[in-house]
Amino acid sequence: MSSRSCNSAAAAGVLLLAALLGACSSAPRRPPGRPAATGAAGAPAAAGTAGTAAVSGATGTGGAGAAAPPPVQAVADFDRAVAAMRAGNTVEAELDFQQVSLQWPQYASPEINLGLLYRKDGDLAKSEAALREAVKRNPSSAVAWDELGVTLRLAGRFHDAVDAYQHAIAADAQFAPSYRNLAIVLDLYLGDVVPAYAAMLHYQSLAGDDKVVAGWVADLKRRAAKAGAAVDAPGAPGAAVPATGPATAPGSSPSGPTAGQAPAASSPAAAPAARGNTSPPAAGG
Repeated sequence: MSSRSCNSAAAAGVLLLAALLGACSSAPRRPPGRPAATGAAGAPAAAGTAGTAAVSGATGTGGAGAAAPPPVQAVADFDRAVAAMRAGNTVEAELDFQQVSLQWPQYASPEINLGLLYRKDGDLAKSEAALREAVKRNPSSAVAWDELGVTLRLAGRFHDAVDAYQHAIAADAQFAPSYRNLAIVLDLYLGDVVPAYAAMLHYQSLAGDDKVVAGWVADLKRRAAKAGAAVDAPGAPGAAVPATGPATAPGSSPSGPTAGQAPAASSPAAAPAARGNTSPPAAGG
């Protein structure tokens, strides 16, 4: 299955350097002209390499009160891990992120990056474990929930992926990539066209018009109408994305390092791609 890059707004306090997901053995063939599932992608980054990327962080993601700045040593160690990741030294990057995670367990970003590294290596079980640790540390991280959804989709656990994407949307209703990823899983993997239409319409309203997305929205609208849905109901486009699983709103304010504002890398890949975190840890990410 071919991939397309997607430019999207970053989650609050976290901008993810993202590579596009590629094909997986359980994935149905995407009809021509339909967008590929992506994670939280931003503008192409010169520092990025094909199939790799990183989350970056410098400020808190909000929540109750101002987030405290991360320790200077945490920032330095995090920067070293990011540099190794950008240089393609994945073993060194993994060890460095593990060290940061162990030494500063209040931060989520190192675990997000570990999840992306493990996913790039094809170890979906370890990727899931790291990303679940990330959302445990920071339940309000839309990026962490979205990346968990990507890993679960690649593992063929489509209902679990839907649940993760819905958590991401509950964490940040303006985080466009999760609506897109949710729509793709609902449509292509679960055949649930009505909520897929609502999700993709909402993605379009947040991310702006695009010929490929517009074509998919039109096709989903036609099929949703055929299924008896009120596709022209008044209200904000896609405002009510029907729940297809038990997605409860993430509860606490951020407590992990956030990713700062680094550009995101995106490139087509024939295999599942990873993303990582390229900025110092900051409270909330």
